Amino acid sequence: ITIISLQPGSADELYDYWEKLGLICGRPDEAHQMVSSFKSEISRLKNKVDLIENRVYVYFESIHSRMRTFSPKSISMFCLETAGGHNIASDAVPRSNTNIAGYSKERILQHADAIDVFLAQQGRMNPVTIDMIKNEPGFGAIKAVRNNRVFLVDEILVSRPTPKLIEGMHLIHQLLYPENEP
Repeated sequence: ITIISLQPGSADELYDYWEKLGLICGRPDEAHQMVSSFKSEISRLKNKVDLIENRVYVYFESIHSRMRTFSPKSISMFCLETAGGHNIASDAVPRSNTNIAGYSKERILQHADAIDVFLAQQGRMNPVTIDMIKNEPGFGAIKAVRNNRVFLVDEILVSRPTPKLIEGMHLIHQLLYPENEP
């Protein structure tokens, strides 16, 4: 039995990952078309983002109970940045070669007045609610909490290496810049 284990560790590895899956499945043309369509949609979104003068600063939570964010090179941060958000935790250090990075409550609160939007992935990995975030001791100091700009995003749309990432990027863009949406 032949076993193949593939997992892109960053957004840079995403397209190669899809191309390899296409080869393995005997559908290289379909994989190439998927990559091409995805890149085209990314380009359209980036053109939209380029028109935004004042981009928002975002804390993007991966695991609430442990005060974790995403590694700066992760697929999730690729989604955030493509959607037009500035990662407030760009200095976060990945834990054990994963896409998860530690970011203590103290570090989050150091940026309290600069966090325009607080995003959290929600799902099996992070079973969190907006109320849990808002009621976290000390989080009332965070500008995004005070301004009701705390949002949840399905982890399937931002943490899995699938074409649904583009859906996650559009959703994040809508949450960050509702005034730019029709």
